[in-house]
Amino acid sequence: IRFLYGRPLDTLLATWGVGLILQQAARSIFGAPNVQVASPDWLSGGLRLAPTVFLPYKRLFIIALVALCIGGIYLYLYRSASGRRMRAVMQNRDMAACLGVGTRRVDALTFALGSGLAGIAGCALTLIGPIGPSLGTYYIVDAFMVVVLGGVGRLPGTIFAALLIGVFNTIFEFSSTATVGKVLIFVLVIAFLQWKPAGLVALRSR
Repeated sequence: IRFLYGRPLDTLLATWGVGLILQQAARSIFGAPNVQVASPDWLSGGLRLAPTVFLPYKRLFIIALVALCIGGIYLYLYRSASGRRMRAVMQNRDMAACLGVGTRRVDALTFALGSGLAGIAGCALTLIGPIGPSLGTYYIVDAFMVVVLGGVGRLPGTIFAALLIGVFNTIFEFSSTATVGKVLIFVLVIAFLQWKPAGLVALRSR
């Protein structure tokens, strides 16, 4: 991947192609059927807040796990020297290199951190339903929209964008269908980016 740095479209296409290769390899090795993963007994049941409001323990655990990951990422990016180097490379790669930051090492660490978070997300999804080789393709478009809408490189914007897309997606799906809901979200994101291309929270340069 490092040979494609500075070429966003090529990087996107290359990683998409690698993902398809890994997906088909998993199909060939493990088979195509989805597999149901048994959750621990302490995650069974839930909280009933009202006659029509029921919160499963599985969902609450996922919310807590996401909050823990967000807190850990925030502390790492904003309170550690390694995180500050990562942000410096993201904001101005050439200047960071001139100041002695090892950009290749930061790139490798960023890739490893992102892969680890993707693995945690995959484990969380096993609590929601069956899993299979094509599970990630159902969420990749939403993930891209969250990053673009929130503002590239801005953690608060990403969190807010994820909440907005999740809430409006649920509202649209409830009032129409899942397909129509996705289309409406996509149209709204495009319209917003036409008005504010940098996203909800833009990077400030000095």
